[in-house]
Amino acid sequence: MDQPTEKPYPTGKNRNNRFQDRDRSEEKPFPAKRTQKSSGKRFGGDSSKPFQTDRNPNRKTERLQRAIFFTKKRTHGDEEMDAQQESKLHTRLTKRTEKKEKAPVHTPSKKATPARKDNTVRLNKYLANAGVAARRKCDELIAQGLVKVNGVVVTEMGHRLQPDDKVTYKGKLIKPVNYVYILLNKPKDYITTVEDERGRQTVMELIAGATQERVYPVGRLDRNTTGLLLLTNDGELAQKLSHPSFGAQKIYEVELNKQVKPDDLTAIANGVELEDGLATVDGIDYAHPVKKNVVGVSLHIGKNRIVRRIFEHLGYDVIRLDRTLYAGLTKRDLPRGRWRHLTEREVIKLKYLK
Repeated sequence: MDQPTEKPYPTGKNRNNRFQDRDRSEEKPFPAKRTQKSSGKRFGGDSSKPFQTDRNPNRKTERLQRAIFFTKKRTHGDEEMDAQQESKLHTRLTKRTEKKEKAPVHTPSKKATPARKDNTVRLNKYLANAGVAARRKCDELIAQGLVKVNGVVVTEMGHRLQPDDKVTYKGKLIKPVNYVYILLNKPKDYITTVEDERGRQTVMELIAGATQERVYPVGRLDRNTTGLLLLTNDGELAQKLSHPSFGAQKIYEVELNKQVKPDDLTAIANGVELEDGLATVDGIDYAHPVKKNVVGVSLHIGKNRIVRRIFEHLGYDVIRLDRTLYAGLTKRDLPRGRWRHLTEREVIKLKYLK
């Protein structure tokens, strides 16, 4: 097969004349004019005829020549290629060009998947929303025959439930619950309770309108204590976070009425004996480079007013107490008095907290 004659590929000012030797007698001026306007009101064309353009018939050959030139330049530099290598290169690039031209063009379907209009829901999603397990784990429970629908064991993957279907897992009726998780940066002068008989302000007023579900605080913060507070209707998670054995870490920033002695820091780190037993912390240190009356305390025990009682036992008065971290949750982008919903990732981390 005859190979195309290789010509020097000009650069610089002469790059626009690289194909000046070709016969342009039959070519049409560039750019090509449209022979048929596109359809639509904007162009006013006839939609019954396809859109056409006049293209340079030598365009394919020019692309192939440029590909051969730059490939030789990249692989051999200024050295000459022998006839066999040049023939292989020409064949490979020709096949690549033909393959691209023959590649099927993906045209998206005009028919969109219709939305499901019924009120059915997948069984595994129903179980996951009820807090039984994650969807993938629920599929395993269904396959094991542990789930019944209207008293009948269902092992079919993708089974859809009707609104009046009754689902049981290990003989226990499953009811879907919409769990809500709200993180609040509590300000001063708010009581951590759902209702107050004395008419004082509660944290529930700060999250009014956040949800229609009945949520309640996890743990307690004193009226004058500020910082992170979690509110939810997930009783199992609330009990887990409140129990010290699960290790929900809490970090407080404490401002005191006087400088804290290094010996007192050591005493607190080793444990302070209070009236209800030994109070231990996970860590304590100064929280300010200059002020020695500001310290940070890390702990996971959940005794009432534990931080205040530790410092009061050693003769200090707490001026300001702020919880800056709770179970891995921080106050980032959460101003005082504001709240936000936890992300799905944060909820998963809390549920698998050890």
